[in-house]
Amino acid sequence: MVSIIMATYNRAHFIEETIQSILNQVYKSWELLIVDDGSEDNTLQILIPYLQDPRIRYIQRDDNYKKGLPGCRNMGIDLSKGEFIIFFDDDDIVHPLNLQIAIDQIHSRPDLMFCRYRREVFEGKFDKVFDTSQKLESFSIQGLKDYSKLITQELPFNSCSVLWRKECFKDIRFNEELLYAEEWECYTNILTEGNNGISIDKTLYYGRKHAQSNTGEFYRGKPLRVQSHIKAAKSIIDILNKKKLMTSRLFKYFAWMAVLLESKSLYKYLDKHSSIDYYTTSKTALVYYLSPVVLILMRFKKRLVVKNII
Repeated sequence: MVSIIMATYNRAHFIEETIQSILNQVYKSWELLIVDDGSEDNTLQILIPYLQDPRIRYIQRDDNYKKGLPGCRNMGIDLSKGEFIIFFDDDDIVHPLNLQIAIDQIHSRPDLMFCRYRREVFEGKFDKVFDTSQKLESFSIQGLKDYSKLITQELPFNSCSVLWRKECFKDIRFNEELLYAEEWECYTNILTEGNNGISIDKTLYYGRKHAQSNTGEFYRGKPLRVQSHIKAAKSIIDILNKKKLMTSRLFKYFAWMAVLLESKSLYKYLDKHSSIDYYTTSKTALVYYLSPVVLILMRFKKRLVVKNII
């Protein structure tokens, strides 16, 4: 059975469409745990008809879990009964073959601990046409080989685009201190434990884009989200150093992140807590402290390119 964990907060205007897409799943062996983070709208009234389905449970987050997405998801994990866990957001649309394809893929090899798939974004009314063909292209993901690709977003892991074996969360939970980038930190922790999986090149999930999303707030520079991203980065640095998995490439990646986020505290944390060779740290320090000049030159070059001067 698959345990679908859905945190919700004041999404009465979207959640019904999401639940309907779950009910439309070809794979029927699932439970849906809706963890309410204290909604003040009519979410519960919208949900009442759906609670007649014994597979759907409505739960109010209790005080043992912090308010926020990580706390709600952790509560869902603790209450889940399935062999597999997947996280869906309360305003998105799920492909009807999502669970069936992911389950089939993860069962194809005994060593697979997760199945990653593609996610697309939509705005306004959902009008996508589902691709129901069984044609799939896939590739293996080795946790201890590919974790750096997750961290650098070369191989992004969206929170809702992965089906996990529950045992991946045996000793790992979402960091409830984070209000953004919590899946980045959590999934890094899972992969660096040596968990292997498979990635399929097929869109099985559709994320709704709107101004109130956490991602939207981060890219608009909302301090709450930016600071959470910095905190998540520091936590990942700790994970890598504890497991002796920090590399020169990742050290440089986090240093450049500190530049882009204008976070001196992140750079100092990285420099203090990472055991990297002197040459790399010295060279990176030079780039970091010269970064204001570098950024000015990059912006100037970009303007010249736009004007077709170079």
